[in-house]
Amino acid sequence: MPYLYRAPGPQKHPVPKDARITHSSGQSFEQLRQECVQKGILFEDPDFPANSSSLFYSERPQIPFVWKRPGFWQHSEWLDVVIDDRLPTFRDRLIFLHSADHSEFWSALLEKAYAKLNGSYEALKGGSTIEAMEDFTGGVAETFATKEAPENFYEILEKALKRGSLVGCSIDTRNAAESEARTPFGLIKGHAYSVTGIDQVNFRGQKMELIRVRNPWGQVEWNGSWSDSSSEWRSVGPAEQKRLCHTALDDGEFWMAFRDFKAHFDKVEICNLTPDALEEDALHKWEVTVHQGSWVRGSTAGGCRNFLDTFWTNPQIKLSLTEKDEGQEDCTFLVALMQKDRRKLKRFGADMLTIGYAIYQSPSKDEHLNKDFFRYHASQARSKTFINLREVSDRFKLPPGEYILIPSTFEPHQEADFCLRIFSEKKAITRDMDGDVDIDLPELPKPTPAGQETEEELQFRALFDQIAGEDMEVTAEELEYILNAVLQKKKDFKFKKLSLISCKNIISLMDTSGNGKLEFKEFKVFWDKLKKWTNLFHQFDTDKSGTMSSYELRTALKATGFQLGCHLLQLIVLRYADEGLQLTFDDFLNCLVRLENASRVFQALSTKDKDEEFIHLNINEFINLTMNI
Repeated sequence: MPYLYRAPGPQKHPVPKDARITHSSGQSFEQLRQECVQKGILFEDPDFPANSSSLFYSERPQIPFVWKRPGFWQHSEWLDVVIDDRLPTFRDRLIFLHSADHSEFWSALLEKAYAKLNGSYEALKGGSTIEAMEDFTGGVAETFATKEAPENFYEILEKALKRGSLVGCSIDTRNAAESEARTPFGLIKGHAYSVTGIDQVNFRGQKMELIRVRNPWGQVEWNGSWSDSSSEWRSVGPAEQKRLCHTALDDGEFWMAFRDFKAHFDKVEICNLTPDALEEDALHKWEVTVHQGSWVRGSTAGGCRNFLDTFWTNPQIKLSLTEKDEGQEDCTFLVALMQKDRRKLKRFGADMLTIGYAIYQSPSKDEHLNKDFFRYHASQARSKTFINLREVSDRFKLPPGEYILIPSTFEPHQEADFCLRIFSEKKAITRDMDGDVDIDLPELPKPTPAGQETEEELQFRALFDQIAGEDMEVTAEELEYILNAVLQKKKDFKFKKLSLISCKNIISLMDTSGNGKLEFKEFKVFWDKLKKWTNLFHQFDTDKSGTMSSYELRTALKATGFQLGCHLLQLIVLRYADEGLQLTFDDFLNCLVRLENASRVFQALSTKDKDEEFIHLNINEFINLTMNI
């Protein structure tokens, strides 16, 4: 789910030995196995129990499943997934993935680990070939529409298979009724096939391009030209048939002419174990950087460029391309944007969001770009489309320079965690533009000397004297009365009354004596602040409703001296914005007072004693801590 704190900036590309432990016990596979060996017991996984909750999240078939024992990478990190060996069966047969050999169980165990990772077996239903290929290899995917494939598509597939890339193919469906429907040629619509070979044979004096495809069912095959028992094979000698491993068995694997393949299949998905360009002959070592982030409603879920008012609030990553490709004028890089955990969240009603990204030339300023920039500047590159797939990836060539990459959902206000991977031929530098916190508060103004006060200040002094009483100080309750009385007189300012908690926070900020009350000089300094803050709120209250959009909060806070990272901004929106993503003036005021209070406390403590343990916190962590109290 969103809102998890992460260290800002790019992360080192992970390898399998760095797999993060996912078991609730905190133990790795080796540790759990050692514990079972010491106790002399078989492992039973409490995280993924052998009952219906691990099979389904919505369906409840009335079938007495029996769990029997026979005798991974996701989201840019390798995961250590531990399972026991109990498998769901019905009438002594495995009910999900199984091998033709009934004594072979590795595939069923692998499927169970994948089901656990996604929450249930049902969560794997309607899965994408490319998802599984990436999850099991850590590779990066590319998709081709066969009807729009490049002229050298045969060579691309040939090179992919030689490099050990995983290749899948499928036929599109126009509606749910067509799913798993069989064509007259024996192919299944909406079905995930794998490509297992590509080759050429001499046929009647000409080279014939063939491709080998496998139906994972282990049966139901293509029945057209070059199918298992077709007449074309009679013109191919036994030695050549043997080289191609041709058999007439109904085992789900078959050859077909490459031209027929392009005509009957709609999509080909290639998972490259390295993102080397399949169109080129040379192998390259790619540089990889990874950014983890979140789209959070009200703060960083801005939607695509169609929604200008919120698009600029999306996470922004700066990409510096410094070196040209060998013998080229441009820099090659690949961007892969993945939405995380959507399959696991299906049980809670979550679907795949429509996602994509845009790339802009970066201006000289090293900061989060605002709305006006996108109003007047077009993107330099972007994903081919916004689509509701788990991952969107594309390859680009751009001149050396600095760019801003903006991942987003198509519609605003949609929440998800995401992983952004950037592969480049040469060293590229990336930086999260939303991770830094910078506080630039003005010095507290000195009170106006007696005799130099304006008419407004004299009126405030009279009101203050009237309310304060003999001690010439006001409590939080008295401050609440004064502020609401004064603000209500502003004709052009619509607002709800300030709350008592806001006034207590104000006293906490301004009280220099520590007695929980404000003297007039303290009140006067705060009033100067309040005038600036009311003018700022009035500026962002575009419809004069007495509220401001949470998406404008980043700009409003920056105008008061606070540049906050995405995580802090998300926390503030969660705390202060209402269901309609609006903030009242009381919310805005309370937020500013707490932020200023936290930053001044941090500054005071950091200069008081360098040896204190809290000094090891940075300003981002300190404000994060205080805003959560």
